[in-house]
Amino acid sequence: MRATAALDSLLLSQRGHLFPWAPVFLGTGVRAYFALMTEPDIKVYAALVCVGSIGGLVGLRAHENTAVLGWAVMLVAAGFCLSGYRANHVAAAVLPYRYYGPIEGRIVAIDRSASDAVRLTLDRVRLRDMPREQTPERLRVSLHGPTDVPVPGSQILTTGYLMPPQGPAEPGGFDFRRHAWFQRIGAVGYTRMPVLLADPSGGDLWLQRLRLQASAYIQARLPGETGGFAAALTTGDRSGISQDSLAALRGSNLAHLLAISGLHMGLLSGFVFACLRFILCLWPRIALRVVVKKVAAVGALIVAAGYLALSGGNVATERAFIMVAVVLGAVLLDRRAFSLRAVGLAAMIVLIHRPESLLSPGFQMSFAATTALVAVFSWTRDSGISLGPSWLRGATAVVISSAVAGAATAPFGAAHFNTLSHYGLIANLASVPLMGVLVIPAAVLALCLAPLGAEMIGLSLMSWGLDWILMVAHWVTSLDGAQGRVAAPEPVVLPLISLGALFVILWQGWLRTLGVVPVILAFVLWAQVERPAVLISADGALVGKMTDEGRALSKPKGAGFAARIWLENDGDGTDQAAAAGRWLGRAKIARIGTHEVIHVIGKRAVEAYDSCRDGEIIITTVNKDLTGGCLVFDPARLRDLGSLMITSEGVLVSARDLSGQRLWTGNGARDRRQP
Repeated sequence: MRATAALDSLLLSQRGHLFPWAPVFLGTGVRAYFALMTEPDIKVYAALVCVGSIGGLVGLRAHENTAVLGWAVMLVAAGFCLSGYRANHVAAAVLPYRYYGPIEGRIVAIDRSASDAVRLTLDRVRLRDMPREQTPERLRVSLHGPTDVPVPGSQILTTGYLMPPQGPAEPGGFDFRRHAWFQRIGAVGYTRMPVLLADPSGGDLWLQRLRLQASAYIQARLPGETGGFAAALTTGDRSGISQDSLAALRGSNLAHLLAISGLHMGLLSGFVFACLRFILCLWPRIALRVVVKKVAAVGALIVAAGYLALSGGNVATERAFIMVAVVLGAVLLDRRAFSLRAVGLAAMIVLIHRPESLLSPGFQMSFAATTALVAVFSWTRDSGISLGPSWLRGATAVVISSAVAGAATAPFGAAHFNTLSHYGLIANLASVPLMGVLVIPAAVLALCLAPLGAEMIGLSLMSWGLDWILMVAHWVTSLDGAQGRVAAPEPVVLPLISLGALFVILWQGWLRTLGVVPVILAFVLWAQVERPAVLISADGALVGKMTDEGRALSKPKGAGFAARIWLENDGDGTDQAAAAGRWLGRAKIARIGTHEVIHVIGKRAVEAYDSCRDGEIIITTVNKDLTGGCLVFDPARLRDLGSLMITSEGVLVSARDLSGQRLWTGNGARDRRQP
């Protein structure tokens, strides 16, 4: 009875502050689904539906404090079941083998790969001699040949190489197969051949064509990097931005200005809302008869929806639109627009719509920043803390916003991208205010003046702000020590940081200080993280061993993607060629305890190997059967296991061991080439 009374008292103290916990419990169920090693069967879902239903009944019928526990159980079960439904609902065929031959499909998206090549996403795919049930619903192909790209909606023909989406570059790393599964992309590859038009009409993808036409129009009037930046902000097309500028924006922590996310959607809708409200207030007949702020909110919501459609409607932009729609909806319902309840509702909608977004850096960083900002400014408002005289409050709010958002997103950015921008606060203070007071208003002005042929007034103003931001990015990146490198943390680190920080923000009373404990524990675990002693790529083309100077790679070229991921996860800023220089001696041998890892590269070198002895681990780039007591990992075996790692204790772990048997993991690909 005492325990029940204590629980009742504890929950009673949280009365009115429990709704923001709803997405936390929903997300817990989502995370539980993705953490499984095997795909749950129908019995698991049936049991969870029963448990969730009982929890819901308890929430409806039981005493108020007991009802909270019932709702929590229901939300966890709902998160798990929603994730399973979504994963099965998006199921589509995955290419069963490596393919070379004709490729036909309709262009539905155009972007650029990490190597800066134009990349097409195709649907209505046709491959030679491929049964319909095995043909991917969508595929993505990079163009390494002529780049005269047709418009979206065009049916195209080419000849290229395709393979199934690949697994993690190292065991436990980012699984592109899962990412591709939820986009229904069943094959990726490249072509060096020209792209031919089979049907240039593309009548049913007029919005995508309009987006690219708008991007080309802007870049024609604002040439160079400025035009590419402007096109990225307005249409989401980043093809006009060079890799040098992208690196500068990332190094100065300004890359978020490129993504059409919460900042841009919020600035745009806020500017439109303020302008509409001001204009309507100029007419007394309207101002005295209509609730002007609600009309302005509807107008801002319509503009935000148009921005979502024009920008391509990617996941980050959808998430930003949902958050803006929740805020404007609160205005329409006479609720407080900026509150933790509004943030919680937005998170719930996003998780219900796309449960897999919980694992994405965008979701984690955007909601971390938003939650922290709302919590800090709510605390300053409720505590009566002044931000200074009226003429200084705007500048003070910008400084606080940049510092709080930077601190909230730093752990997630460091964990996912392995970098810390030491001067990011300076860069954001010098750039973000200009985005709000000049760039976004100028973009709206250009849109309004476009029917009159006077859009260059707005575009010129916009270019001044963008030139300044690019200048700041390059200057900050050039400073000594501008970027720091950190090793990838263990999987438990980010959940500990998230739960601890959420407890500090959401819990009411002095017990909230207990949330600091898991945060401290997470950073202690992060500081003690130990990287694998040896890493082996999924095709056997690259081996990396840890040395006193950092990871040494067995090749200066080739398998560049795996090399880059390994070095980034090590927190190592060097390139592949420099890392290959750390491997002393011509023999590609890595000794770990009683094991010897030998990398045998090339057909002749593999043929020269006839036998091996106990304790040897042979990695080959050509399929090979060897006699002896060694372990042989050739491409045929690695296709099933994926990438490998060997810990400092000599334990060998494969990507398959950590990925499990899920819908998206597959069973590896066989080679099959079409003439």
